Amino acid sequence: MILIRHGQSEFNVHFSRTGLDPGITDPHLTEAGRAQVRATAEAIQRSGRPVARLLSSPYTRALQTAEILAGVLKVPVDIEPMVREHALYQCDVGTCRSALCQAWPALNFEHLEETWWPALDETDEDVRLRARTFRQRAAAWADWRQVAVVSHWGFLLRLTGRSLQNAEHLAFDPTGRMDLEA
Repeated sequence: MILIRHGQSEFNVHFSRTGLDPGITDPHLTEAGRAQVRATAEAIQRSGRPVARLLSSPYTRALQTAEILAGVLKVPVDIEPMVREHALYQCDVGTCRSALCQAWPALNFEHLEETWWPALDETDEDVRLRARTFRQRAAAWADWRQVAVVSHWGFLLRLTGRSLQNAEHLAFDPTGRMDLEA
């Protein structure tokens, strides 16, 4: 499995500069973020690691990342809310399902509630439990070695123990070993 953090978002630009929540709801990728993701997609393609499908968080920055990756890797995208971000900041307020369906008509959001994101008070333990549950489910997939997952800093930190940079990718074995060479 390949884990990928979304590319640089509008939130990331402001937060890294000020350390304050700029109040941007469900931010988009920046042009730099799009370039980061294209470079990541090309690196994955060159690596020869087979990717048969992408799972993406329903946040816009993750969906935009998945769209770029899918275009390069020529794979379908499935929406997986379990890999969403740790809900703490205004950027972790998502876009309602009906609006996502309009913006991304080729993707299936029907399994989401209209308001699919939690309140902005999710605890570290909540995210750790979600990461453990995702890892257990992924370990049971016959094709986990051919899955790439687009997620977020907080979730990936709890899943792997590593702080990934924007558009950084990491090979991950959900059946045991935590960290493999990407």
